[in-house]
Formats: sequence, C-alpha cells, structure tokens
Amino acid sequence: MTTWMNMNFQDATSPIMEQMIFFHDHTMIILILIMTSILYLMSSMLMNKFINKNLLNQQNIEIIWTISPTLMLIFIAIPSIHLLYLTDEMNSPILTIKAMGHQWYWSYEYTDFKNIEFESYMINKNDINLNSFRLMDVDNNMIVPMKTQMRILVSSTDVIHSWTIPTFGKKIDAIPGRLNQISLMINRPGMFFGQCSEICGANHSFMPIVVESIPMNFFLKWINSF
Repeated sequence: MTTWMNMNFQDATSPIMEQMIFFHDHTMIILILIMTSILYLMSSMLMNKFINKNLLNQQNIEIIWTISPTLMLIFIAIPSIHLLYLTDEMNSPILTIKAMGHQWYWSYEYTDFKNIEFESYMINKNDINLNSFRLMDVDNNMIVPMKTQMRILVSSTDVIHSWTIPTFGKKIDAIPGRLNQISLMINRPGMFFGQCSEICGANHSFMPIVVESIPMNFFLKWINSF
C-alpha cells in the first residue's frame, strides 16, 4: 500500500492542487479509452482474415477518425485552459510575503508588517535529530496562516532559483531583477516541504523550503512576538 501511494501525487493542500489532481485523473481516463480503442482496432486488423471494401474505401471512416481525435482534444483542452486561468488568477490577498533566493538559502520578508525578515538555512547535519528530515529541514520555517488568501512575491539576488512546493501545486522562478508573484491558500495546518528546482550551482540540492501552516490566531501571536 505504501509503495502504491508513493507512485501518486502528494496529498493536495491547496484548491489549485486539488484541481490539478482531478485534471490528471480526467486526462488519464481519456488516454486509457484511446489506448483501449487502438489496441482493439489493431488486434481486429491482425486477427481478421476478411477485408471489408466499404470500410477501407468509404469516406465515412475518414470522417470518423478525423473528428474523434478532435473531440478528445477538446475534452482535454477545456479543463486545461480553465485550470491554467485559475493558477494565474490573483485574488485580493490578505497577506503578502516576499521570498528571496540566494546561493544557497532563502530569505523571507513579511511586507505587511515592519521588521519581520529572516533567513532560512538548511539544518546542519550536527543538529539533526529523530524528528528532523535530512536535507529537508530548515532552521527558520516560513510561517503562514491557514485558509487565508496570500500573495508570494519571489525574486533572487544572484542566479535563477525556483520556489517550489509540490503539495501546493506551486512552482515559480526567482529571477534576479524581476519580481514574480503567485497566489496561495492552504486548506489545512501542517508542515510542507519543497526544494529549489533550478540547477542554481554547486549546493543546489541543499536549498530546501519549509512552509508551516497554522491557524490565524496563532499566526497573529507569532507576529506579535517580533
């Protein structure tokens, strides 16, 4: 059971990721139907000893195998375009956080609050304990409130990085001199892990991202502690 679950996506934590998983399943069903039909037709052609002259030469069969793929592409394209629009939509955010990529760590700035800025480094191997994830834990998590519409501004100070959290369905490049943005809303509390997914240098694989989602009242207490 564990092996089968590892072959699937991570549990969705945002509405966008839920839609992405639904679209993946929707597309896989269509692909299975296509593959089944093609295998049936191929096996029928190979096993059949008779030749149907009307089936081979008539224009009806030409129309069928031209229109059928078109309809299948439409069934895939419509939800795909809808999902693409949702991923780019920017609602009115309650909270804005700026994530800056460095070689090789992240820094976060809560632009709606003064003097809240910190750096997030991977935990040193000497500080790892039984509750830590090797090469994934950081010393300062990015703390966010759950069920809150947020905006993440992403940029870089040196080379191109990529701020990526698979369970959010979010991946955006951090480009020097350019400010990219994504919208984010997390459905449940927890700690969620990601990594820089651009080959940004020698320590590219040691640039983890940890986002911790907590209820809004605990988030306000955390803010007031600065």
